[in-house]
Amino acid sequence: MKVLVYGAGGSQQFPVIQALKQKGAEVFATTNHPEKVETLTKAGATVLIANMEDGERLNEVTKGMDAISFLVPFFLPNPADGFGLAKNAIDAAVKNGVKLLVWNSSGFLLPEKIGNPSIDVRIDIANYLKNSGLNYIIIQPSVYAENLLGPWTAPFVKGENLVTYPTPEEMPVGWIATNDVAALVAEAIYSPHLAGQSFKVSGTENLTGNQLAEKFTIGLNKKIGYKQMPPKEFGKILDGLFGEGAGRGAEAMYQEITDTKRYPVMFAPEMTDVLEKLPIKMTPIENWVAQNSAVFS
Repeated sequence: MKVLVYGAGGSQQFPVIQALKQKGAEVFATTNHPEKVETLTKAGATVLIANMEDGERLNEVTKGMDAISFLVPFFLPNPADGFGLAKNAIDAAVKNGVKLLVWNSSGFLLPEKIGNPSIDVRIDIANYLKNSGLNYIIIQPSVYAENLLGPWTAPFVKGENLVTYPTPEEMPVGWIATNDVAALVAEAIYSPHLAGQSFKVSGTENLTGNQLAEKFTIGLNKKIGYKQMPPKEFGKILDGLFGEGAGRGAEAMYQEITDTKRYPVMFAPEMTDVLEKLPIKMTPIENWVAQNSAVFS
């Protein structure tokens, strides 16, 4: 099976290459960054330089593909641009008769828009995909454990023995490892009988901040606590990483959560059913921490 992986140089999509190859796929990886070609080639993919803004180029790279692993970057200077990127990829898939597109939505799809462009655009993409006539499966991950490797968390674990994140301590989160999501995506690509279905996925435990810190304590074998990072500080860090304004949506979201104490659901209670349809081995969060101990120590 020939599978096209969009944005394969990114942290969410890169593990999909190996997950697909383990299932016997011939993987084609797109990137808009020539400096990532060597890494993607060493991972076993045929690399295709493509900018998702270029619909004609996407049509070219999609020719002959059986399936697509698709994702729109979450941190865009203008989050609304994500719809245009998705439209280009979906249109190319339809035009070239792709049998199945699996979309990692980078978060849960909400029932209605909430005024946050980074999250609301998922609804527009989902509607366009559903109306395209294309066979699709949607994987909706909760929150990536790899977020905890970022400069808003890892340096504080290392220097202060504190897990810091912009969620209030009492807000539970079902953290999920990127490799687990990649495995679910690969499993979905090989499950065309599930076309038309959408799966919310998360870790198997719904952890408060203190409970998350306990998992770090186990994984690092030293006492770790939890402290909420002010959303404004989190937004500034994102701006520094991804460009001015990139953190605005996330800052606003976490500030509203903090102020209203209306905690969004970041956990998929039906994971047992999901894993019956998409059977993979999940990674306990304490094991994930241990695997990444070099970053935290």
